[in-house]
Amino acid sequence: MTLGPAAASRHLLPLVDQAIAFHARGELAEAQRICLEVLELAPGQGGALAVLYQIRKAEGVLPAAEALVRRLVAIDPNNVWATQELALLLFGKGDHFDAEFHARNAVRIAPTDAQSHNLMGMIMTEANRPQIGEFHYRRALELLGHRQPILLANLAWNLKNQGKMTESRALYEESAELAPDVLQTLLGWARMEETDRDFVRADAILDQADALFPGHPSILLHRAVIRGRAKDYASALALLDQLEQLNQGMGLGTNELLEKGRLLDKIGRYDEAFSAFTEGKRKNVEMSGTVYMSDHAAQLAQRLKAYFTANRLRIVPRAKPIESGPRPIFILGFPRSGTTMVEQTLSAHPKISAGDELTFIHDIANLMPRMLNSPLAYPEALADLWMGDQYEGLDNLRDHYLQRVKQLGIIETGSTRFTDKMPLNETHMGLIALMFPQAPLIHVLRHPLDIVLSVYSNHLTHGFYCANALETIAQHYLLVMDLVDHYRREMTLKYMAVRYEDIVDDQEAHVRRILSFIDLPFDKRCLKFHENKRYARTASYAQVTEKLYDGSRYRYRHYLEHLRPVIPVLAPTIHRLGYSIDD
Repeated sequence: MTLGPAAASRHLLPLVDQAIAFHARGELAEAQRICLEVLELAPGQGGALAVLYQIRKAEGVLPAAEALVRRLVAIDPNNVWATQELALLLFGKGDHFDAEFHARNAVRIAPTDAQSHNLMGMIMTEANRPQIGEFHYRRALELLGHRQPILLANLAWNLKNQGKMTESRALYEESAELAPDVLQTLLGWARMEETDRDFVRADAILDQADALFPGHPSILLHRAVIRGRAKDYASALALLDQLEQLNQGMGLGTNELLEKGRLLDKIGRYDEAFSAFTEGKRKNVEMSGTVYMSDHAAQLAQRLKAYFTANRLRIVPRAKPIESGPRPIFILGFPRSGTTMVEQTLSAHPKISAGDELTFIHDIANLMPRMLNSPLAYPEALADLWMGDQYEGLDNLRDHYLQRVKQLGIIETGSTRFTDKMPLNETHMGLIALMFPQAPLIHVLRHPLDIVLSVYSNHLTHGFYCANALETIAQHYLLVMDLVDHYRREMTLKYMAVRYEDIVDDQEAHVRRILSFIDLPFDKRCLKFHENKRYARTASYAQVTEKLYDGSRYRYRHYLEHLRPVIPVLAPTIHRLGYSIDD
């Protein structure tokens, strides 16, 4: 008689128990042998999959580990441990989107499990949604019922990312007092102090870490960041050289190489800097496997252009004006174009609160089919606005956005406006204009070669993972700029373009122009954006704490030979925007 799958799996349970026992004793070869034997007979045997997954994970064979735990989750979707493991694995390789999907499932499966909430806190924090992350960290602490040091440090990092430095510092102090020998806590605390511009305190904390973990590579990297922030570039580079020697032939990782490249750039060693950027990007692709999702990006752009046409938009309803409460100012622009500087400038005005990178427009695009009860995806789901029961659907989408803003608590006392500077929101400029017809759209432009170079020198995931190659950065930049041109032709927009270089050349004139455009009086505090104490959660956080300077303007000139592959592609747009290509 042939046993069915379930019966075969039960029959193999004693073997699985043996594999678990061998694994617990560290006899991994025998545990692996038994697991493979079991899975040959019963491919869906959960216990064997779990043990083999743990072996592959410990070996560092992460693609195989991921395949195993994905299989386990597919077989048993309610297995909270496997779901948490998959979310953590995906988070570790930088796939925040997929990690979030499984972390949310973990919370659904086990809403009273602290680890499920901790995972959501970690993922939301690193995905630039720290307010949501804070909620889950606090829920995890509540469920644990005691002050767990690692969780306190996680929450401290989250609060640092929100600019709540005093609260963050207090939690780091508490965490370090409860568990003084946790390296990640001390490193996070040092980075918080560096972010808060207290370089002496940051160094002192790293001294404390070094006493516990002498010569640890992570301490060297953090010291290099602090030395670079303090403009001691030679010392920072020397520390990275030490780190490379410690890595015993492994070389530097992605973040270390990009940091090294930026330091070399500061001291004028441009060819070496570009080599470091290129090696950093190569390693990132090698480790993460992420490449530009060109087909997805092109298909979305094509569908948006097909839907947002003047003929159709003449009969599409708009949301009603906001009757009361703060109103949004949308600061649009490609990553590294100067949007952070513009937000810091505007949020220095007493009537403007900084919203930072709000994901809500993107979230609404994904939620739209459900919110409009449409069988279609965005943007085609907007066709349901012609239905009698969805005619005011845009009002509901707008109110959802405003409710999310209120929940974040970003509106400061006395503010009548708030900023939203999510990178690449210009992709959805048509949707923004339907939801907020009167909202100002400030589009920050910068020399395209400077943008491509700056994106290449930083570790960014925005833009369908375009940032790993010059060619794909340029490709996505042109796709987005083409969409902007399309929206401007087909729609009536409250749109203003402002060039980063013009602000650098004549700051007051252009700040006055921007404030006039958003119907607010000039305030001289906007000219001292570097004194704005809020923390900007972007790669530009260090630059915007300094006075306006022209060091980043036309930086591409130092890298012309390296940028040759993309110059012919970008040249028409460069000239159309009024820029030139100078040697």
